[in-house]
Amino acid sequence: MLTIGMLHGIQGLLQERYVDLSDHIKTDLDIELLKRTPSAYLGSCRFKLPEICEDRTVYDKIFEILHGLEVEYFFYIGGNDSMDTIKKLSDYSLLNGSKIRFMGVPKTIDNDLAATDHTPGYGSAAKYIGAITKEVIRDGLVYDQQNVTILEIMGRNAGWLTAASSLSRVNGNRGPDFIYLCEVPFSISRFLDDIRSRQSENRNLLIAVSEGVRDENGTYLSEQTPGNSPDRFGHKDIAGTGGILAQIVRNELGCKTRSLELNLMQRCAAHLASRTDLNESRLLGTKAVQCAVQGQTGKMAALRRLPSKDRYRIQFTAADVSLVANREKTVPRQWINPEGNDITREMTDYLTPLIEGEVPVLYRNRFPEYFTISLA
Repeated sequence: MLTIGMLHGIQGLLQERYVDLSDHIKTDLDIELLKRTPSAYLGSCRFKLPEICEDRTVYDKIFEILHGLEVEYFFYIGGNDSMDTIKKLSDYSLLNGSKIRFMGVPKTIDNDLAATDHTPGYGSAAKYIGAITKEVIRDGLVYDQQNVTILEIMGRNAGWLTAASSLSRVNGNRGPDFIYLCEVPFSISRFLDDIRSRQSENRNLLIAVSEGVRDENGTYLSEQTPGNSPDRFGHKDIAGTGGILAQIVRNELGCKTRSLELNLMQRCAAHLASRTDLNESRLLGTKAVQCAVQGQTGKMAALRRLPSKDRYRIQFTAADVSLVANREKTVPRQWINPEGNDITREMTDYLTPLIEGEVPVLYRNRFPEYFTISLA
């Protein structure tokens, strides 16, 4: 039986760009390297399938290719848009009597998928964010003058990644002075008042902010800058929030200010991966295969956290992909403090188990070794 990998997702399949994975992954060392390799081994895509009622020809071509390859099980790894793809393919399959089983496998650092406690990728990204926040705080301590550092962290509509900056407080260390998530309307005047209230006790402030913060009218702060044309999924480019806030602080408060943007770094820092994250990634893939072999389709492998006072316990399950596709899971409001400028203990308790354990880095010639494939 062939194990086929699509190059650049469903768009690559439509272009008949795929490989036999057994030609590339041959040894246990290959698997270990793959587990430690950042990003998406087979590539990603930004291709949105049309609604079935709008264009059946795309689906006819996809299923013609799949049936020609004698595909029995189809696994798609990714976030919200990937689960939208799984839903549409499974719906079309049911409409046309195809026996192919379609399963979604969650993987996104954004942690915004519904129907699962968390997603693979998030724990490792959170670990990196907590570590880099701690290091940036240490760097700020060298200044003997009023200084404000704005740390802009990815998150369009969900502040999970920004909340992870609080992990820098582990072991009693100092963390961000304020944390602003995109779940709470952002006020520039309150933001400036927060800074003023803290400057008397701390000369060097660090503030973590989601790139997607917006005002009470729902307008992204970053929309004050040009170049916000949407992509195929209707997503606007919202980067630049940190720079805008730094300029506001500089103009209004007259102190030394800088902004740092955590963008690509937090999703490819394999040297700080969480062992819990990697283990759960593998087991979620196993769960997806089990479900498909058992005849399930239109599902996504998922994680359910079990109640426990003493230790972290998780159950591997599956959720109907219709409960996931085109939905976003945001940080619960009760996990954000009443003032909207920090997180609560519940958020910390949620985060901490996800970063447990370290993953040994495999080196060659004194540099980390990764597993690669030609996507040309």
